[in-house]
Amino acid sequence: MKVFSMPMVVQFIFRCKILSERKNMHDLTIPAFRHPEKVRKPDNLQPQKPDWIRVKAPTSQGYFKTREIMRENNLVTVCEEAGCPNVGECWSQGHATMMIMGEVCTRACTFCNIATGKPPEGLDAFEPGRVAAAVKKLELKHVVITSVDRDDLVDGGAEHFAQTIRAIRKQSPHTTIEILTPDFIRCDNSVLEVVVEARPDVFNHNLETVPGLYPEVRPGARYFHSLRLLQRVKELDPSMFTKSGIMVGLGEDKQSVIQVMDDMRAAKIDFMTIGQYLQPTPKHHALDRFVTLEEFATYEKAAFSKGFLMVSATPLTRSSYHAGDDFTRMRAARLEALSCV
Repeated sequence: MKVFSMPMVVQFIFRCKILSERKNMHDLTIPAFRHPEKVRKPDNLQPQKPDWIRVKAPTSQGYFKTREIMRENNLVTVCEEAGCPNVGECWSQGHATMMIMGEVCTRACTFCNIATGKPPEGLDAFEPGRVAAAVKKLELKHVVITSVDRDDLVDGGAEHFAQTIRAIRKQSPHTTIEILTPDFIRCDNSVLEVVVEARPDVFNHNLETVPGLYPEVRPGARYFHSLRLLQRVKELDPSMFTKSGIMVGLGEDKQSVIQVMDDMRAAKIDFMTIGQYLQPTPKHHALDRFVTLEEFATYEKAAFSKGFLMVSATPLTRSSYHAGDDFTRMRAARLEALSCV
């Protein structure tokens, strides 16, 4: 009988562990592979949520029907990937925000729960058609399409966005389309024209936070570049609705939020969203505080006074939350404003 020395046993166990990790290296349910850049960061305390933020686990038939359609069409949703608290409510109504261009983002924003790293594959040429098929099957009146950042692509995925918009238009001509895009910061300026020429009804790009927090919250982005992107959309097509949002509870103060409102209106943004930041894991950006309902009401009043056509400011507000109803109200507000001229 062969006797193994202790060092040999330890080495064997170590090799087995390495092989196991390699086997699971694309399993994005494992935190270390989902957010490799955050593994060595110290844990941040996650305070207990107040009563006004807690939501019930999804159990409705509509929720499971929507999930089944997403699975059948092999589609990724930001609702699941980002851990949105509204997934139960939205999916029960047949609403889902589809995330194109894969499930791995090339950025490493400290607030976000989307998997980060180098995308394992190129773009799926059949994805626009599958998205369009799902939109038609769900009979959506309004759809929101978002994506991961793809800095590995020359055009940042602009043409893929355009193809998805055109595919939806072909199969569901009466569905209004809202897109939530990356910032295309490493691309030629012309790529924005490709997306705008595809004629989405709403062009959304989130500023996410106040400029003073960008280095620690959104290190791969630049505040004024994102603002300028939205301004250029209006220059290319003044009739297109533009939209942007920020989170609060990251460490900002009231005055910096008001300044963002002014910056957005200077860029002629039509719709502003403000929602509570919810820390996904202890490794993510620390939650500074839970903003009160009264403060959200104050922000909403201030934003409307600045001239936005539509404002959504609640703890559970997210870019796509009630997006269809809000789009209808925004469009009506524009028509009313034009009739008064």
